[in-house]
Amino acid sequence: MEPATYAVEPQPVGPPWRLWKEVGAEEAARQGVFAPVYSVSFGARNKIVIAPGDSRSMTLILDKCEGYCRGVDGRAGPNLACEGCERAVATRLDDCGSWQTVWLEPDAVVRRPSGLPAGAPPDWVDLGRVEHRVPPVELDGSWNRRWEAAIGVALAHLVAVTDDRPVNLPEGPVAELLGHAVGRYLPAGPDARTVGLAGPGIRLPRPRPDILLVPRHPLTGASWHQPGHEGAVVPLDSGVWAYLAHPGETSPTPATGGLPEGVLRDDYPLPLRPWRPLTPHHQAFEATLVRLPAVRDLRLRRYRDAYSQAAGEESS
Repeated sequence: MEPATYAVEPQPVGPPWRLWKEVGAEEAARQGVFAPVYSVSFGARNKIVIAPGDSRSMTLILDKCEGYCRGVDGRAGPNLACEGCERAVATRLDDCGSWQTVWLEPDAVVRRPSGLPAGAPPDWVDLGRVEHRVPPVELDGSWNRRWEAAIGVALAHLVAVTDDRPVNLPEGPVAELLGHAVGRYLPAGPDARTVGLAGPGIRLPRPRPDILLVPRHPLTGASWHQPGHEGAVVPLDSGVWAYLAHPGETSPTPATGGLPEGVLRDDYPLPLRPWRPLTPHHQAFEATLVRLPAVRDLRLRRYRDAYSQAAGEESS
């Protein structure tokens, strides 16, 4: 989370966990899980996540600081207590491989106004601004973790709306950055459905694609709607979408005189390139797929079972 921001997760998060075989499909569906998983969360809904640096007046509960590696993973529930009343109020996560976050228990905290004027909520047109774009590559040449998670979520939606059928991506940044991931998660073959990038300020190609990649609103999480489009849509992280829609000028063509912003010269260091193709975060993909009601369809259930088996073989 960026400093001074927060998000609310409407789905159950964290412990207590119950095994799928004990819960059953009907009760799991009430928890928002529609395909067999090892365990189902029965944690609180509407937990609030913030950056650890924004937490105040809390102290660690030392006997609840278990972790797999060099941090805490929250397996025992809330591990932060209020310094004043000593009530457990939040869970700190910072174990290896986890984003550092603090999850506030919704029934243990009270929302109060800060007294500062609220900024104007972002509009759809704000997504076109340079500062909203999230570059796919980090300074060390690795893929951006937000991209890996966002592509995992988007691919789960894409699998669901295509019923595990082939797709054709549009040429340009979408095909260049997402092609490897789509080829890994979806089959190749005839009768492919077409995918197009849509959103504020983008003119759709003709004929219209079968499926649209659209941005999620950065504040509300609602998917952008293309007027007149009645087909399927796949929501995408707004920062990732903004980069795909407006990648900027990266031409290596030499220029004389003053250089326009984004133009590269041969005596400049070339942009860092990751050593491997962009691969979705498999946990983001899996967690999203099992929460989509469409996964109950027999075709998608077989797909998900095959994917889970392949993923298990890769990790073993």
